[in-house]
Amino acid sequence: MAQARTEASSSHTGIRIGLSAVIIALRGREAVVLTTHAPDGAPALPFGPFDPARDRTFELALRAFVADQTGFPLGFVEQLYTFGDLGRDAPRATPGPDQARDISVGYLALTADAPDDPSFGASGRDAAWTPIFHVFPWEDRRRGPPAVMERLAPGLTAWAGDDAARKGRVDALFALSPGVRWNEERVLDRYELLYEAGLVEEAARDNGSPAPASPGDLPMASDHRRILATGVARLRSKLKYRPVLFDLTPPTFTLSALQAAVEAVAGLSLHKQNFRRGVERTGLVQPTGVFTSDTGGRPAELFRHVRPEPGDGGAFGLSLPGQR
Repeated sequence: MAQARTEASSSHTGIRIGLSAVIIALRGREAVVLTTHAPDGAPALPFGPFDPARDRTFELALRAFVADQTGFPLGFVEQLYTFGDLGRDAPRATPGPDQARDISVGYLALTADAPDDPSFGASGRDAAWTPIFHVFPWEDRRRGPPAVMERLAPGLTAWAGDDAARKGRVDALFALSPGVRWNEERVLDRYELLYEAGLVEEAARDNGSPAPASPGDLPMASDHRRILATGVARLRSKLKYRPVLFDLTPPTFTLSALQAAVEAVAGLSLHKQNFRRGVERTGLVQPTGVFTSDTGGRPAELFRHVRPEPGDGGAFGLSLPGQR
């Protein structure tokens, strides 16, 4: 059915339009993304076609096929980017004699409800929560440079060779030299560089070359890892100027859990006292007077999110103080 709808739209427009969803949640103090599987078994983002003859809006079409594929109802979503570069495998392309151009519109959604019950993924649905750092292990700096860099660093150095411009890009993005600051927001730039250097499986697949040995990271169908990188980069950036983190947290939380949530998204290990002082300055949280012993240590107070009043102005994000 999806193929017929896609081909029908391409016969009128010369392009096929697809919609993909980056749905992020927190589970067990890890950031996870909702995934399905492509026909070849590769992990994929929920994806479906847009038919201009039948679908009234992109967003309504997106909500319908995500619910149908995964059984998960979407809350708030925002548009990420439109992906249509030549030379990149387009999401679940449906090749045909018309050779229509494939365009994918990506959306970002955040949820505090990542269910793990028998009804989720049942009735033939294909859905799972996949840890984001399984897809991008080089982005997890909570315990220092990750082990995957022992494989990637030599490959990046060999790719750069004696080219000063390449060396500069590698150093700026992966902070291989002492004193170079890691910029957690440049998720997409790092993935694109690894793709260009042929160090991720998708690059070999798209070029028809043998796939490189890539233990430690999880390739995805089509260009879905690129779309996911865009979503993670957007979320990391928005942490600093919008209270988006609270879209991922339960109604009440300890400050330790809140810090762990920020670290799970940003991939950084933050200084505890500096983080707490920063949270208090924002005025975004309020103590409830209720304590919990679920932390395993001394009872910790629960807090709740306080939404800014309309007209307050200014930025209402969470700063990322220096790593501990």
